[in-house]
Amino acid sequence: MLSFILRRLGSGLLLLVVISALAYLLLSLPGTDVGRHVLGPAAPQQAVDAHNAELGLDRPVAVRYLDWLTSALQGDLGRSWFTSEDVSRALANRLPVTVSLMVGVTLVTAVVSFVLGVWAGVRRGAVDRVVQTVGVLGYALPGFLVTLVLVLVFAVRLGWFPAIGYTPLSQSPGGWLATVTLPVLSLSVAGIAGVSQQVRSSVIEVMGRDYVRTLRSRGLPASRVVFRHVLRSAATPGLTVLGMQFVGLLGGAVIVEQIFGLPGIGAMTVQYTTRGDIPVIMGVVMVTVVGVILTNLLVDVLVGWLNPKARVS
Repeated sequence: MLSFILRRLGSGLLLLVVISALAYLLLSLPGTDVGRHVLGPAAPQQAVDAHNAELGLDRPVAVRYLDWLTSALQGDLGRSWFTSEDVSRALANRLPVTVSLMVGVTLVTAVVSFVLGVWAGVRRGAVDRVVQTVGVLGYALPGFLVTLVLVLVFAVRLGWFPAIGYTPLSQSPGGWLATVTLPVLSLSVAGIAGVSQQVRSSVIEVMGRDYVRTLRSRGLPASRVVFRHVLRSAATPGLTVLGMQFVGLLGGAVIVEQIFGLPGIGAMTVQYTTRGDIPVIMGVVMVTVVGVILTNLLVDVLVGWLNPKARVS
């Protein structure tokens, strides 16, 4: 297992370098005059050229990328070209907001999906049809519509949760829970629809295997057969889909953070991308890729623990 983890980390580091190089190249394509954006349209061209040279934009792209990569590997992501704010500090301030959403969505999706999936897979008939209908609706409903309905009902009409804003966990656990509940629920709907259907299909397939029929014929309690034997084998596809859902949450977080006014990485990405602030955007890229690598590694380790065949392969 240790060699497996080391190989995954090595391939992840290579992936990080490749993606960062491609991102830096695309962000450095001609057409964006950073100095003009910073100094304004009324600034003389000489001042604009001097500012671009101060930022190092007069050097070749490859040289600038290697300098950035060397500093990034040492923990220095540079400073924003527009606000002079330290990128690492800006990310550290905003990362807890997005992580709160992503972890909350993952936990809600995992618990609800596995409960619904196992229930539908074991209790065929009306329960199965209801779970499938819920899954189809979850896929069909647009995410922004779900978000707006939740805000209208639970924030505007009932007043149970705030419509906008964020309270840090360290400041008030209750306030933090109130501010992340609606965003988490809005992002969880589509994930629950996908993961629950995958778990349901896996449970049905495992329930038909010979060893499960043998265990049931020996008179073992149904709950023991399901939770100790069936779920262990059926959980692998669900965990894989759950990991993919976690990776894809950043795209949904961009919209949700904008709607709820949350100061997370998603909102930060939109704000600085429109300016062409390469240090900040590259910092977001680094954080995102590292999150993807660690998530995939965790999923692979869990799958290997649940399924020895996968661990050997």
